[in-house]
Amino acid sequence: MPLINKPGSTPRSASSPSSSRSSLSVLRRALTVFFALDGFVFAGWVVRIPAIKEQTQASASDLGLALLGVSAGAVVTMTLTGRLCRRYGSRPVTVAGALLLALGVTLPPLTHSALALGLVLLVFGAAYGGINVAMNSAAVDVVAALGRPVMPTFHAAFSLGGMVGAGLGGIVAGYLSPTWHLLLLGVVTLLVTLATAPVLLRQPMPAPVRPEPAEGASAAPLAGRARTLVAVFGLIAFCTAYGEGALADWGALHLQEDLAARPGVAAAGYAVFALAMTVGRLSGTALLERVGRTATLVGGGIVAGVGMLFGALAPSLWVALLGFAVTGLGLANLFPVAIERAGALTGPSGVAAASTLGYGGMLLGPPAIGFMAEWGSLPLALVSVAVLAGVAAFVGWGARGPPGLESGWPGVPAGSRGGLGCLWPSAGFARAGH
Repeated sequence: MPLINKPGSTPRSASSPSSSRSSLSVLRRALTVFFALDGFVFAGWVVRIPAIKEQTQASASDLGLALLGVSAGAVVTMTLTGRLCRRYGSRPVTVAGALLLALGVTLPPLTHSALALGLVLLVFGAAYGGINVAMNSAAVDVVAALGRPVMPTFHAAFSLGGMVGAGLGGIVAGYLSPTWHLLLLGVVTLLVTLATAPVLLRQPMPAPVRPEPAEGASAAPLAGRARTLVAVFGLIAFCTAYGEGALADWGALHLQEDLAARPGVAAAGYAVFALAMTVGRLSGTALLERVGRTATLVGGGIVAGVGMLFGALAPSLWVALLGFAVTGLGLANLFPVAIERAGALTGPSGVAAASTLGYGGMLLGPPAIGFMAEWGSLPLALVSVAVLAGVAAFVGWGARGPPGLESGWPGVPAGSRGGLGCLWPSAGFARAGH
């Protein structure tokens, strides 16, 4: 597998394995900062949406259209960022995305109409989409060079950053105007980027060992099969993000309207889900090393599906909250594994494709739940989250086998042959630096 971060990256080290491991450790920490920063900034913006709505005097429908600017900017940029990463390198593009994010988050409070808000949110969405593809592409490089399944730890940092950003945002909302709050977010983003960028850019990236195709295998068919697998992993990302978006927008309403929860308890529903997802991601590396990718995807999808059935259909508030927590644990590692596999197969273009599909699930989830709730009921609509979690588990089982899911890390059980994985010849990765 060629290194994703090849053009524009720093020279690879020819030093000892211990030096390479030290360099990778520093690089991993620097990249983790960008994941946490991304979650922190996005959550800080989200908690000020009600104040921005009041400032622009936008109706609910006008605000909904303006918020599409984030989605449109992100989707368009995600498609382009893969090409930029191939040309300039994933790490420089990550830094550029963070700088644009520092600017973009300061713009919404400067607007006074829904139209102007939608236009500036195109900039914010472009920055958000760009940095997500770039830093995930860089993370795939680190995973391949390190030889360990550490991708969930990066996404755990994003989740932790989001929780801190939402918590601090809720506190300062009573003291600072949206203009000052988001300006401070921009300044913090700029300072953290300037402090961390030199470390991210200067550290050498040891190259992973490229798996050799089986004798007689043709490169062109393998490339076509890789694209098919990227679409498969994009579907898993879609199913996962659908659930995240649905619970973020509809979880509290379900607890309040269907289970008579007090507003404070209802608001805690998503917090329980997000906390469980963070815990699941923090333990994701150990889980992947112990049971492998196939078991993690299949088991996670099944656990999330069962949890969401309880969350949606339980007659008791506390059982529903437990269901939300179980759902968070189940979904925690599906998205990171899907993005890592897509990037390992086809580089930044794979990360861009899978991320775009995943973001599509995040966008589709809330309105789809709303339409289904209108036709039936909200609890039954939320069952669709359980259904798609089951789809993710089924697809994960179908993609088992090298190099669809397993192979790559010593000590990780190899997936069985068959399914979509049999499209590829058997090949293993040697652990770089060991």
